[in-house]
Amino acid sequence: MIPDQRREHILKLLQERHVLSINELTSMLSVSHMTIRRDIQALENDGKVLSVTGGVRLAARLKSEPSYLAKAQLEVPAKRAIARAAAELVRENFTIYLDAGTTTLQMVPMLTDKVGLTVITSDFNVVGHLMEYPGIELIHTGGVVSHSDHSSVGQYTADFLRKVNVDLAFIASSSWDADRGSTTPSEAKVIHKQELLQIASKSVLTVDSTKYGKFGTFRVARLEEFDLIITDDRLPRSAVEELAERDVRLRTVESE
Repeated sequence: MIPDQRREHILKLLQERHVLSINELTSMLSVSHMTIRRDIQALENDGKVLSVTGGVRLAARLKSEPSYLAKAQLEVPAKRAIARAAAELVRENFTIYLDAGTTTLQMVPMLTDKVGLTVITSDFNVVGHLMEYPGIELIHTGGVVSHSDHSSVGQYTADFLRKVNVDLAFIASSSWDADRGSTTPSEAKVIHKQELLQIASKSVLTVDSTKYGKFGTFRVARLEEFDLIITDDRLPRSAVEELAERDVRLRTVESE
């Protein structure tokens, strides 16, 4: 079996099993560990698979996002650790933007003691939580309501953001990848996220490692465009190394 045939066979096996170990692949294909590692590297370079500890999985296209309530129950320890690291960047008298998302929502209780803080957000859940803190100036962007995300999206949201100055923008993503960047299956979310990258003094992508290697139809930005990415420490070593080679500023934190 020539390399191209073998790699196509690996992809077919992954479509059936989703994740396979290197030992399983060497046994199934009767080749050496080194051969399998070369195949995985070639497929990863093509954006078709993602290396994980001891094995490989498919790089997955994200057709749609789970509901807000469903996402709120996923990866909570990792999201809380990411949120804590993000909240540590916020200083007194800052104006920050909190993007709609369950990771940024975890930041809210960590911000309530910040003096002179202004919070701009498109997320109605963030508004609901911070409504009880009159010491925080709270601004909602407005815009077309996304019922599934409990937030506002689209052109009206982007138009509002052009009128404000933001010190730090904390941006969420449903999928991210070294080659494809931060992506989304929802075109309506793209325009205001891209606007944030223009108007914020610094932008921080807050995203857990389970979303890495997935990609949506619409690209928001290359990972290099963010000033910092905060994720959890389960991100595969191969991904960490590749992002370092691309000069992506990455911080990994231990899940709480």
